[in-house]
Amino acid sequence: MVFDKRLYLTALGGARRVRGGLALLGCAVLLMACAGPGKGDLTTASDDTDAQRRARVHLELAAGYLAQGKNTYALDAVKQSLALDGSLYEAHDLRALIYMRMSEPALAEDGFRKALALQPQAAAVQHNYGWFLCQQGRFNESTGMFSAALGNPNYEAKAKTWMAQGLCQAKAGQLVNAEKSLLRANQLDPGNPVVSYNLASRLYAQADYSRAGSYISRVNESDMANSESIWLGIRVARKAGDATRVTALSNMLRQRFAQSKEVGLLDKGQFDE
Repeated sequence: MVFDKRLYLTALGGARRVRGGLALLGCAVLLMACAGPGKGDLTTASDDTDAQRRARVHLELAAGYLAQGKNTYALDAVKQSLALDGSLYEAHDLRALIYMRMSEPALAEDGFRKALALQPQAAAVQHNYGWFLCQQGRFNESTGMFSAALGNPNYEAKAKTWMAQGLCQAKAGQLVNAEKSLLRANQLDPGNPVVSYNLASRLYAQADYSRAGSYISRVNESDMANSESIWLGIRVARKAGDATRVTALSNMLRQRFAQSKEVGLLDKGQFDE
């Protein structure tokens, strides 16, 4: 299970939180590629042609539409961006993310390959392509992409990639490696509630309730708690035999998320759902 079933989107150099709270878009962190290394002198905004500037405006617009779940509008905007500047690798990456959302794997893979052909060292694209390959069950290939991203010394989002790799390893049944990857993500970004949730979820699945409780408490004691995190906290506390904690979290869930599906599961006593 992945917190909130949405993702952080890092778009055009700045992290955006989508729909508030913990923004998760599928089952791990998706990143949109940022500006990569060039040749010779450093490129700045003043070097862009008018067409390139307009292409980036359309790219920003497409990213905004994707964050709002307006896939068709996002696709139209990214097509306009590419029509103005087909060499913009970030646009090919975003195109691939849009097609992932639209369940068009062949078109998504085409976008990732074109982005990497234009910028082979783009770690954010490698991350996204790795997650795509994981969703397709191509675990060895996804590991190669994650490793390439993590091996880039200039890549700043390594915690998110370690988390994505851990989730992918868990999906592949590589549970020991999954825990190691998630722990590494937590070491790099200990305050990230998305990492804490997913690490707690993995430890819960391994019946390590004491450690799972420690990580999920970090989330539920913050303003990032939601119905999924509280529900996991209830399940962990129940397995640990902490009735007081179960009662406190159950009350929190009912008070703050009365209409959530987790309240329905609580009422039915379906703790293993």
